[in-house]
Amino acid sequence: MISISCLFPASWHFSVSSQVLPRLLVPFIRQLILIGLVICLIGLIYLLFVGGKGRTSWTREENHFHRHLARVTDVDATDTSNPNLNYGLVVDCGSSGSRVFVYCWPRHNGNPHELLDIRQMRDQHRKPVVMKIKPGISELAKTPEKASDYIYPLLSFATQHIPKHKHQETPLYILCTAGMRILPESQQEALLEDLRTDIPVHFNFLFSDSHVEVITGKQEGVYAWIGINFVLGRFDHSTQCLRQEALTRKRTTGVLDMGGVSTQIAYEVPKTVSFASPLQEEVAKNLLAEFNLGCDAHRTEHVYRVYVSTFLGFGGNAARQRYEESLIRNTYAQNMLSGQHVGETADSPVPDPCLPTDLQDEIGPSTQKLHLRGTGDFDQCRQILQPYLNRTNDTQTSLNGIYQPAIDYNNSQFYGFSEFYYCMEDVLRMGGDYNASSYTHAAKSYCATQWKTLRQRFDSGLYASHADLHRLKYQCFKSAWMYEVLHSGFSFPTNYKNLKTALLVYDKEVQWTLGAILYRTRFLPLRDIQQETLKGFHSHWRHSFSFVNNHYLFLACFFIVFLSIMLYLLRLRRIHRRAAQRYSPSSVPWLEDGLGSPTIPINL
Repeated sequence: MISISCLFPASWHFSVSSQVLPRLLVPFIRQLILIGLVICLIGLIYLLFVGGKGRTSWTREENHFHRHLARVTDVDATDTSNPNLNYGLVVDCGSSGSRVFVYCWPRHNGNPHELLDIRQMRDQHRKPVVMKIKPGISELAKTPEKASDYIYPLLSFATQHIPKHKHQETPLYILCTAGMRILPESQQEALLEDLRTDIPVHFNFLFSDSHVEVITGKQEGVYAWIGINFVLGRFDHSTQCLRQEALTRKRTTGVLDMGGVSTQIAYEVPKTVSFASPLQEEVAKNLLAEFNLGCDAHRTEHVYRVYVSTFLGFGGNAARQRYEESLIRNTYAQNMLSGQHVGETADSPVPDPCLPTDLQDEIGPSTQKLHLRGTGDFDQCRQILQPYLNRTNDTQTSLNGIYQPAIDYNNSQFYGFSEFYYCMEDVLRMGGDYNASSYTHAAKSYCATQWKTLRQRFDSGLYASHADLHRLKYQCFKSAWMYEVLHSGFSFPTNYKNLKTALLVYDKEVQWTLGAILYRTRFLPLRDIQQETLKGFHSHWRHSFSFVNNHYLFLACFFIVFLSIMLYLLRLRRIHRRAAQRYSPSSVPWLEDGLGSPTIPINL
């Protein structure tokens, strides 16, 4: 049995038995085995820490990709037991209803180049934590004292999903949009004041007077632009910042959105923009938004300048309504001048090139009914619709003569949502990458097809599941309107290849509320960054002198220790030889009697 005491090398203790091993070689071999074990142990420790550091370095390099991949595909239930998880609430008070969105994000990693990794919270069934109520809050304009009661179910729903001890540090934002904008300012303020007063009484969220407001269309457009680009990973600059002295920012994507009532465009513009006149420059100030998404106002890598413009009355349904009103007005005026009755009965319908061939439609109020019959001429429909764009001869203008800064079409990318997607996908079945030539060919073919044939295809389920007869009837019109808005209104060239129409981004509906909370919490990482900096200051000396972090220093120390052990081993062997000579066979009778050898302590 070998017993070892190793408080210090100079006090090692060995038990030597001559019955087991040869007399002279036993100590040396045993010491050699011990030294070998020590060397192996040190080597294993070195491989463990240094090899682990290599793997950590590789993981750190891949962390950027995996973090972005997790953000855009994250469908797992949110781990509410994670103490480092933070939460935030945004209530979207729209015209038809209000929705509460619950977001979450892990603790900021301390890198000032990175934004918060905000994701939509998911419940135990992996469903997004969202709740909607109807009608819109603007319906309470005459009873503003009921505003807090109206919003109460949404906030109660949120409290059930956010850990109670996190409530006081969870920011709450209540942002109202179009429905509230049309109310008089006095009614708006009465509703908001009721919320400011009562919500802190019933809920313990991080909430102040500035957290509830009516946002402008410009703000809403900016938030939508931020949300889409964030999900697409266009704000991730950390990799470039670490590897390059000069930051190369990713190209952001522009946004085109056409709803039923309005159309909107938003895209990044350079800091230096030329104006045709002082009046145009004054108008541009209301359409350009410059903001910093970063947590440090002194850093510029997250400063963006975005053009946002919303065009009321230029949505698909509103444009069709304006077209029909004009058609009714012009037809009845001509009938009065000529004494005819065109369109007043189904036997003498007004030909409409914007309806599918042979489709019969009836429009207008009961006092001015007008009968239409489709002729399905896509090109003629486009020409008829061009005046409805209200274009002017001024340079750098778009729909309604509104200022629009130049777009670098060769170095840009756009996403088209809502009607831009529905026009391409619901019936034409070509959503995704936009190609003007393919699109016009498919639209022409659809318009020219007999209405009865289209109905047969519809009944056979050849179109999108959510396509209805309204879509089928006005697809020809909306196809032409979308084309004209894109190419004649916004002046996109017909050979533009970088427009992608989509309903979802990475299989998720991207709401402007995501951009809103990202923008409004942009300064929160400062706290975490300061804590990381302080922690790094206290631990700096340990990292500077760590053997693991400095391979050469570690190896040098390893060889010094190894040589010291070898010198000690040689000295120990000489001492053992002297002791053996001192105890000769004649003076040690117990060797001849065959008795067990006593323990010989060797203390150095």
